[in-house]
Amino acid sequence: MSAPSTPLPGALAGLAPLLDHYGYLAVALLVLLDNCGVPVPGQTILVLASVYAGTGHLDFTAVLLIAAGAAAVGDSLGYLIGRTGGRAFVHRWGRYVLITPERLARAEGFFARHGGKVVTVARFVDGLRQTNGIIAGTTGMAWRRFLPFNLLGAVLWTGVWGGFGYLAGAHIGGVYRTAIRYQLWFAIGLGVLVAAFLLRQVLRYRRRRRADGDAGGPGENGEPDENGEPDENGEPGEAEGPEEPGRPGAAD
Repeated sequence: MSAPSTPLPGALAGLAPLLDHYGYLAVALLVLLDNCGVPVPGQTILVLASVYAGTGHLDFTAVLLIAAGAAAVGDSLGYLIGRTGGRAFVHRWGRYVLITPERLARAEGFFARHGGKVVTVARFVDGLRQTNGIIAGTTGMAWRRFLPFNLLGAVLWTGVWGGFGYLAGAHIGGVYRTAIRYQLWFAIGLGVLVAAFLLRQVLRYRRRRRADGDAGGPGENGEPDENGEPDENGEPGEAEGPEEPGRPGAAD
């Protein structure tokens, strides 16, 4: 297979010999590894293969199907790694990378509420694309819940980046230079969105802690009142003792 006649920019040029020699196999292998925790240029090879398809050197449908399948399989392998060995790794080595049991418990709670959304969009974020399956498995996300979001994320990621490369085609050089020019602003915008999301989660967590504290315990200050319950001022109430001998009860 020969590369497109148009000059390829940046990292695309470096991967062109690999794609020329191995074709679809290179797409499948790099995308699979990229989605199961190995830092290889899986997204770059997807864009490059789509550029080849846009210039008539590869079949675009085949590129999309192979990349989507490899992405789903790779994320599933990451899930299996996390499910079988992730928790043991965290308990043994987590303290060296600031992952304490308390933080793992919070991560489990977060994935219980938002795991589907994370798995769906994670492929669009470097770092999360490689690790989201491992994190999902480690935090105990159910396989039947993980699988549909994994497939959805693979299709969306493949469609977006594959479509970008295909539409760019022979104009990839100009598109690449424009993307480099504006990547700083894109990174800033993405950072602001992530910071806003994290701030929202912190505020919600603090509100829940405050609400749990207000609702905890029957007495305001946690001291027992009569019959072992705390009174409104937190002081213990007088417990009723037995009536003195010879005194009639009030009901007599």
